[in-house]
Amino acid sequence: MKVYEGANIRNVAVVGHGHAGKTSLVSAMLYTSGATQRMGRVDDGSATTDYDDEEIARKMSIAASLAYVEWGKTKINIVDTPGFSMFVHEAKLALPVVDAAIVVVDGVAGVEVVTQRVWNYCEEFKTPRLIVASRMDRERADAERVLESLTNAFGRSVIPLELPIGKEKNFRGVVDLVTMKAYTYELGGNGKGKETEIPADMKDAVQAAHEKLVELVAEGNDALLEEFFDKGTIPEEDLIPALHNAIREDKLFPVIFGSGLGNVGADRVMDFIVDYTPAPAEHEWVQGEVAASGNGEPPRRKEADTEPVSVYVFKTVSDAFAGRISYFKVFSGVLKNDVTFQNFGRGSSEKLAHISIMQGKTAVPVTELHAGDIGAVAKLKDTLTGDTLGDKSAPIQYPKVKLPEPAITFAIEPKSRADEDKLGPGIHKLMEEDAMLRFFRDPQTKEFLIAGTGQQHIEVVVSKMKKRYHTEVNLKAPKVPYRETIRGKADVQGRHKKQTGGHGQYGDCKIKVEPLPRGGNFEFVNDIFGGAIPKNFIPPVEKGIKDAAARGYLAGYPMVDFRVTLYDGSYHDVDSNDLSFQMAGRIAFKKAMEVAKPTLLEPIMAVEITVPDEFAGTIMGDLNSRRGRIQGMDNKGGNTVVKAEVPMAEMLTYGADLTSMTQGRGSFNMEMHHYDVVPGQLQEKIIDKAKAERGEVKEEEE
Repeated sequence: MKVYEGANIRNVAVVGHGHAGKTSLVSAMLYTSGATQRMGRVDDGSATTDYDDEEIARKMSIAASLAYVEWGKTKINIVDTPGFSMFVHEAKLALPVVDAAIVVVDGVAGVEVVTQRVWNYCEEFKTPRLIVASRMDRERADAERVLESLTNAFGRSVIPLELPIGKEKNFRGVVDLVTMKAYTYELGGNGKGKETEIPADMKDAVQAAHEKLVELVAEGNDALLEEFFDKGTIPEEDLIPALHNAIREDKLFPVIFGSGLGNVGADRVMDFIVDYTPAPAEHEWVQGEVAASGNGEPPRRKEADTEPVSVYVFKTVSDAFAGRISYFKVFSGVLKNDVTFQNFGRGSSEKLAHISIMQGKTAVPVTELHAGDIGAVAKLKDTLTGDTLGDKSAPIQYPKVKLPEPAITFAIEPKSRADEDKLGPGIHKLMEEDAMLRFFRDPQTKEFLIAGTGQQHIEVVVSKMKKRYHTEVNLKAPKVPYRETIRGKADVQGRHKKQTGGHGQYGDCKIKVEPLPRGGNFEFVNDIFGGAIPKNFIPPVEKGIKDAAARGYLAGYPMVDFRVTLYDGSYHDVDSNDLSFQMAGRIAFKKAMEVAKPTLLEPIMAVEITVPDEFAGTIMGDLNSRRGRIQGMDNKGGNTVVKAEVPMAEMLTYGADLTSMTQGRGSFNMEMHHYDVVPGQLQEKIIDKAKAERGEVKEEEE
């Protein structure tokens, strides 16, 4: 494999909505450039970048994958990312290491929900964008409608660099509005266009589109504007660099047309990447976030070979044979084989042996990688996604990507004892490669919980557990972690007195109980004067009350948000001990609950739902039926974002319900917000159910 320098490297992420044709476009680029000998297809599982068993079975991308093509004198590194809302976080993780995004939109559907979301990610990272309207050979594909959809969503900076020749099944080529040349293709051919004359019936439209493009490029550039007004156009040798700069500075978002499956325009996509997207060396510098010295200034690096070596790991893959594979970008310096680097975040050292570049799942060995290149290495001990490695003498930490919290949680239990032993190690390996997966134990309900972006995400994880680690599990809706609290005050005495032969037991305490504001948890105030209870017996009273509160009063849920003041009591010189005062504390707590108006609390989730505008009314009605409180609405490019607070108990199956309400076009995320009182009529049902469950447990124990 030839070694490329930063000026001859382009890094692009292919992003967009699911089924817009991203993986097919990547397959067409690989085939057209000669990187593969046959055209890979998603339908038959032969696509280079969809190689995982789950991706082949489901015919969709689940994780970001790498490929590369050599086009002319340039190496293009391609990150193919998923477009389904549950896996789109993979696109966000890839954006910091690429220099441009290829936003793929469907020739029929135009801008869809995830198109808008990945566009927002690109705005966040200031990533230059090139738009490819793909699948233009489909029935009802329409260039004008796609352009209208794009300009409505993203503004007048969206401008076509090409016009398609032919429509739907007759789509056979494109006209380049910069060079004013036409290229025609054979549908399903080798992907290389033949230069031909612009069709006579298109000449007027092409001329008008060319002028509009030139005018937009010249805007804001006085020298170009002058040239434009003098000559009525801008020569190609001035137009290409001006376009390149406008795209790099996010002033223009050009649109080109093609078909991945029909292999029309893949060569043009690669030409445009080489001509118009920035090389890594064009960035001024990359900003670190941890101060390397005591002066508080975070370090920064130029993407140049002359700087100290630093690499950023943006993806981890758990491979059954090779172990952990780390995908990284060389942000500075020249990386060679068999070097030992410092992991700046974890303080450990790592040896990078056998560095390679990835073509799908195939690792191609290389001797060195220059600044700006993307590669992979296996068997790093401690390094995970988001870590920075480099020369110990020049520390730097590149910022990690911030992802939202998972939206949905399931209780997970192994099917057998053998599965129980394999569950933890298997899930932790999957968590290394999936940044949105969480696995934890609920201290209150004692259940193991698995959290992800949606039901399909969790189903994929369960399927991987079975295939890769031979571990079978059952999924259940998680138990709602209710709490109990009080609304009134109480002043009670708790006395424990037991007389048997020999030493007896005696403990006596008087307490006042009052509610605290939400989130106040538990306070214990010692207000004993004059030694009514010796100091060493006060902690046992507190422990007795805490133990009783943890078991709850109404339905066995922990009691929170209350204050206990111990103000009086009595003791016996011989019969009093720690246990007696613990029992006295428990008795006092139970008596207090009888008068302090105990009530149930439920967790309320802060929910954010994004749906196309036409579903907004349905979503609002549904949230009201779930006892939700709407907190606000926002419109973003054809989508409505609804913010609401909804009880957790009403959201356990929301992922599947939202999919059916919005034809799979809605997405949501939620996080715990606060606890609130459960309405009276529901309290009785919850208490009865909890008592019934505890009754069953007692019978089993007996």
